[in-house]
Amino acid sequence: MMPPDYTTPVSRLAKRGMTFVAALAALGQAQAQLAPPPPPPKTNITINDGHSLTGWKVPLGDWKLVQSARPSAGKPKAFTLVPGLGTLVNGDKGRTGNLLSNFQHGDVRAVIEYMVPMGSNSGVYFQGRYEIQILDSLGKKTLTFNDNGAIYEHVVNGKGVGGNVPAINASKAPGEWQKLIVTFRAPRFDAGGKKVENAKFVKVSLNGQVIHHNVEVPAPTRGSLFKDEKPNGPIMLQGDHGPVAFRKIILKPVKLD
Repeated sequence: MMPPDYTTPVSRLAKRGMTFVAALAALGQAQAQLAPPPPPPKTNITINDGHSLTGWKVPLGDWKLVQSARPSAGKPKAFTLVPGLGTLVNGDKGRTGNLLSNFQHGDVRAVIEYMVPMGSNSGVYFQGRYEIQILDSLGKKTLTFNDNGAIYEHVVNGKGVGGNVPAINASKAPGEWQKLIVTFRAPRFDAGGKKVENAKFVKVSLNGQVIHHNVEVPAPTRGSLFKDEKPNGPIMLQGDHGPVAFRKIILKPVKLD
């Protein structure tokens, strides 16, 4: 069989047509590779709005809403509570069980406003597993993983290891509202369920100052609700270490790849 004669007009047009189709296919592939990822969800999840406890999993223990919480004049390590709505506190005595959100998050940006009296201690666990510490750390010059804004240590063979100290002490005084803004990336797993990437605190700001940047957390921190790791989990507020108040907790689901 004789090969096609590309010198004829029809053959030349056929050749050009095939070349044009191939070019379009290549362009489509390139555009697909360069296409931006789908936008993240626009919905903010307010799990604590100060008006109801519906964002939290029962039983609630002694957690309740009050109008305000202020350090007591005669007892600076305790709160004076004013009945009403607006502020979430861990009971009259400032000690109760941990509180879990109904909402389960993966990658997330969170805004958390909190307050403690003198010497008090609490924490926020992302996915119920990875804690950012809350503590009265005002004026401390040498910080540890126990201090305000620190990423707490995890446990290996019964011993505490790791933890990440805040870059600076951005703590406010007891009785003042403080704000955490956290970008958290959930751990990644392959199709068989094996973890292939650690959880990561991409960025943490305390009271407007960056205290952590791209900190991986290889395992759940001490005191976590779960010892395993999953793509999703609840926010957990620590309630048994001393009085603490929360005003605003807003989560924005995102996709961090």
